[in-house]
Amino acid sequence: MFTKLDEVEKKFESLNTRLADPTIVSNPKDYQSVAKEQASLKPLIETYRTYKNICKQIEDNKILLNESDEEMRSLAKEELNALEPQKEILAEKLKVLLLPKDPNDEKNIFLEIRAGAGGDEAGLFAAELFRMYGRYAEKKRWRVEIIDLSDSGIGGLREVIAMISGENVYSDLKYESGVHRVQRVPKTETQGRVHTSTVTVAVLPEAEDVEVNILEKDLKVDVMRASGPGGQSVNTTDSAVRLTHLPSGMVVVCKDEKSQHKNKAKALKVLKARLLEHEREKQDKEISDTRRSQVGTGDRSEKIRTYNFPQSRMTDHRIGLTLHQLDSIMDGGLEPVIDALRAHYQAEALRGS
Repeated sequence: MFTKLDEVEKKFESLNTRLADPTIVSNPKDYQSVAKEQASLKPLIETYRTYKNICKQIEDNKILLNESDEEMRSLAKEELNALEPQKEILAEKLKVLLLPKDPNDEKNIFLEIRAGAGGDEAGLFAAELFRMYGRYAEKKRWRVEIIDLSDSGIGGLREVIAMISGENVYSDLKYESGVHRVQRVPKTETQGRVHTSTVTVAVLPEAEDVEVNILEKDLKVDVMRASGPGGQSVNTTDSAVRLTHLPSGMVVVCKDEKSQHKNKAKALKVLKARLLEHEREKQDKEISDTRRSQVGTGDRSEKIRTYNFPQSRMTDHRIGLTLHQLDSIMDGGLEPVIDALRAHYQAEALRGS
């Protein structure tokens, strides 16, 4: 591990030198690329240098244990008792930082939420989940842009597709894909019985052009008149766009913008993200059963979480996490959930490495 860390430190210093090179500074694209790589290594290098400094302090104090001065030996022993645990904590942190990074972690995402089983109640909860993610995005200073939205007419949502952009969006939300189950007494229930409904959530990393190449001949483009809210120009012009990817049969509709051109561009982004996710899922199926059980499949059919309103309880079934702070979570307080999921999957990755 330490040989690798020394190599990474040399690379970090090389990147610092390049950032001071006038030829790099004068080329914004190259400078941005080098600066991004340098910034990605900085947390690892800072931790490693702290670790090395503590190791040196430990060695120095071990030498002092041989001093004739009893007070000096006592102070050295006290220092060692404080430094050794720090060394162990930093060593574990270095192992985590050295894990291979998910190449999608820094990407923006398309968030797709759809009402499942449960009728109107499922639609209402779909709207509440969308608000939950929106509130979390506000805290992170991310941007949420609605691509397509279909409401149920009673304050609920049949479906919503939104793009969330910002720093490390996929890294935070990638574990949210799956079936979310809600248990509560619906407003329409007269006898106070608890009903169970489901909502599906999909988190798709935004695809770059180099990752997904869609040929024009593989696309069927239909334009239509948008319906619903949006003003006169939206409802009276053929601005809505439906893209059909002929090889896969995937269909994307976008009608949020007044411009047909903008709607087509947005729909194409969603289509690329879905195709990229489709390829990722195909690769996941080729992974061994053992590996798949360690890291999870992200399969949409998995029931990943239950929101129980009578008990103010949220349970994430993948990691056995139960929190009795549902109001806070539904108001965007997802940090305890996301932190626990990230720690769990990092631990699984360490065991499998």
